[in-house]
Amino acid sequence: MAAAPPATTREILLAAQPGGLPGPEHFAITRKPVPAPGPGQVIVRNRYFLVFPGLRTLIGGRADGVPLPRIHVGDTLFGPAIGEVVAAGPGGPLRPGDTVTHLLGWREHALVAAADCALPGEALPDPVAHLSSGSAAYGALTRLARVRPGDTVFVTGAAGAVGTLAGPVARLLGAGRVVGSTRSPEKAERLRAELGYDAVVVPGSRSIDGQLASAAPDGIDVLLDNVGGDQLTAAVRAARRGARFALVGALSGQLAPRRDGGSAPAEIDTFRLVNQGVSLHGYRGADHPEVTEEWNRRFGDWLRSGELTFPQVRIAGMDEAPRALQELFGGRHFGTVVVELPPT
Repeated sequence: MAAAPPATTREILLAAQPGGLPGPEHFAITRKPVPAPGPGQVIVRNRYFLVFPGLRTLIGGRADGVPLPRIHVGDTLFGPAIGEVVAAGPGGPLRPGDTVTHLLGWREHALVAAADCALPGEALPDPVAHLSSGSAAYGALTRLARVRPGDTVFVTGAAGAVGTLAGPVARLLGAGRVVGSTRSPEKAERLRAELGYDAVVVPGSRSIDGQLASAAPDGIDVLLDNVGGDQLTAAVRAARRGARFALVGALSGQLAPRRDGGSAPAEIDTFRLVNQGVSLHGYRGADHPEVTEEWNRRFGDWLRSGELTFPQVRIAGMDEAPRALQELFGGRHFGTVVVELPPT
């Protein structure tokens, strides 16, 4: 039976508006009362929550067009989480003991509308896998880029939460050659050794164009872009006729210290787009609501068969969460980053 909720709980809030990338000094951990759930509400004791780069945009003040509210000074941070219902108000479908996913992470206990919770089910062998960003990679590769047997696929930002799944998934979908990018030589080796990337471009070490020409001498058929900027520029120059580009993220602008997290300019040769018949689309999960269930089913099957792994870093405890976010912005970690809270 689930333990009753405590009288108070801890939350992480934005304490000061950063002038650039947020650091631990811009956050505070505060203690707040745990309210009683009303009709259709539940109290969830969070076990894990996701550390994700999109917080930079929400904190930076440029959330125009983003389907999530801006985070102001004094607001508690939020994001995908998984936990256990410990109290339920009348009239709702959930009961204490139920495991649910929701969007009110960055706190130990969350008051959530039952309608805003989802029962994860048994599709995935590890509950934390429900916090993966793999559905974005899978959706972009199957709905926009439509990977074909033998395609050469280029994944930018390949060592992040999306990229560590995108490359292996592209291979499972039939790609003949998979190329990634990361700014860390150590991560480049891990991408090759652990995740089966055929080649890895390391921006900043030498010309991206030259490295991409060596990694994909016949050009690229598919781009799954998490970065934008110079890497998108180079990918356009390397595009084969009929290439399909799916843009999932824009880390080049989002994590730039001198930008506000809400724009990511890139110079693109539109003549080449036209001449090569390149399609370029941005991927939004909300436009493809059927993808999550399909992805969870296939993700679970691939995990159980050993065809796919889920690279992740678990950071222990609320006190370490602000540092984990700073490290994510600094590119320290490999794969998905989650904060793990103690069971009691």
